Amino acid sequence: MTVTLTCWALIIIGLVVALINRGTVIEVLAKPVIQLILVIVLLLLAAGWMLMFINTLLIIRPRLLTPAMRGVVAASTVVLMVLTGGVLGYGAFILNTGRDTIQNVFASGPSMDPVDGRYNILLMGGDAGAGRTGLRPDSMAVVSIDAKSGRTAMISIPRNLQNAPFPKDSPLHDVYPRGFDCGDECIINALYPTVEADHADLYPGKANPGAEAMMDAATGITGIDVQAYVVIDMDGFSTFIDAMGGVTVESGGWVPYNAKKWPGTLVNTHWFSPGTKKFTGKQALWFARSRDFTTDYHRIRRQQCLQQAMINQFKPSTVLTRFSDIMSAGEDLLETDIPQSQLGSFLNLANKAGKNPFKRLTLGAPDFGTTSDRFSTFPDYSQIHTRVDGLLEEATDAGARAAADKKSAAAAKKKSASADKSASGETKSASAAPTKPATDAKSAVPEAIEGNTDPTAVPSTQPDGSPITEKYLVQLEINGQRTLISEIAANNNECSAP
Repeated sequence: MTVTLTCWALIIIGLVVALINRGTVIEVLAKPVIQLILVIVLLLLAAGWMLMFINTLLIIRPRLLTPAMRGVVAASTVVLMVLTGGVLGYGAFILNTGRDTIQNVFASGPSMDPVDGRYNILLMGGDAGAGRTGLRPDSMAVVSIDAKSGRTAMISIPRNLQNAPFPKDSPLHDVYPRGFDCGDECIINALYPTVEADHADLYPGKANPGAEAMMDAATGITGIDVQAYVVIDMDGFSTFIDAMGGVTVESGGWVPYNAKKWPGTLVNTHWFSPGTKKFTGKQALWFARSRDFTTDYHRIRRQQCLQQAMINQFKPSTVLTRFSDIMSAGEDLLETDIPQSQLGSFLNLANKAGKNPFKRLTLGAPDFGTTSDRFSTFPDYSQIHTRVDGLLEEATDAGARAAADKKSAAAAKKKSASADKSASGETKSASAAPTKPATDAKSAVPEAIEGNTDPTAVPSTQPDGSPITEKYLVQLEINGQRTLISEIAANNNECSAP
């Protein structure tokens, strides 16, 4: 009884602390040592409760009871044993599953210290099955997280970026003193397999030389110290989203994906329509990777959106109800050198990060000119460093306050100017002549990422005025009207996380 009361007291204390400072509870419970202690405690409690019920039966002596009462007592005892020992045992199993996943996925070693108040992590996505030789990351982004507020900046690196520089302390600096430069073959996503095949010896003792090289390149590209990497396997990514119960996004345009051929045709293109979409893992993977009829930069925007949506929806309630599936998917999802000891604080930061939109920058179109400018082929790294520094300033509490103050000042100035204009009689009455609405083209549509396609330039109806449909798009492809399809799909980079 004393043990039970003590456990209940600890649970109540834990709940009180969670209400006051949930981050502390998350950090403590994420530690493998704490999880092991809890597993042992839960198993002992489960065994203790079961022994108590068995002992109670012996004291009651069921054979002395009437036949009817024997059945009632036996059934009640079994139910109580399941509700106590069974639940406690299952809790121990769940905790041990999470503990095994953490130990198998995350590295050992001390925690990282933030650099200039931020944690900088390189995310890479690719088809990374068993034996990673030849892996070419399909997507790359540096995620920079404010160590206090969790405010996050995401810097997306196009896979075709060239001439990536290396910091002087990188072992690759001597190999590529002018950057990763050997013509069109030396785009950034070729660095991973190149190092794995030819320069793995430059990273002695490292489990993943290719990823280490990509971190060095990301540091040179962005001008910030990249401290850790996460390699996400795309098949594992699909499984993980299914384990979460799907992911919801607001899609702004038509997004193509490949499936079975339409009957009687050679066309296998299918389409996600604009609007609110709850994707399965497979659908989310298509949404993130599709670039048919558009460009790499369109899918980079959708990947950014999907990542934000996953952070927003990865809540404690989701983890608790789907813990076993999420942990099982986690082992197949990623490889990382983030230390186990860091996991608790990072989960806490992830919880904070989901409360604010990410600041985003793509190192190419549309943030650096247009596709025809070929910024990724001839990048200006000094310009990139300046833009990244500005982005990180925005991704802080102080930066957010400054942006809010600036927005308020602009709104007040606009309101004052409108009032002055009205007072001076410069406005025309509505009866004198029809006027345009006060809102401009941008204010008439949901807020979009800077550089997106002008929504008024994207066809929204068929020639007869009827809405665009998947059937219509398929017929256009059958007719060979690919240019028109590209025009219709031009805004499929517009996306937001609910």
